[in-house]
Amino acid sequence: SKPPSPRSNLPVRYFIMKSSNLQNIDISQQKGIWSTTSSNERKLNRAFWESSMIYLIFSAQGSGHFQGFARMASEIGCEKSQDWGSAGFGGVFKVEWIRKESIPFQFAHRLLNPWNDNKKVQ
Repeated sequence: SKPPSPRSNLPVRYFIMKSSNLQNIDISQQKGIWSTTSSNERKLNRAFWESSMIYLIFSAQGSGHFQGFARMASEIGCEKSQDWGSAGFGGVFKVEWIRKESIPFQFAHRLLNPWNDNKKVQ
């Protein structure tokens, strides 16, 4: 049997990643990368180093669905990607997609976010 991971006693974190369009999510699913705004980078990098696992749940704005979820597989670097063709995105990081499926928000209507006034997770 393998020895436990040195980070196995750390918490698991979850983040909802809102994309402005479905095309960005398609690129992520094909290339195994993601990029977010600079304002999100510090929070995600800190969570990456202070957690045993980071799960990212993706949704395109206005879609009414989650498009799947992935595991954050690297910290966010300085290298930027031209794949999204948009200024305002920070560095690229690796993601490992676990599930690529469109899931309507109503399937998660019972999930409430205690850090956002117990609003629905969507």
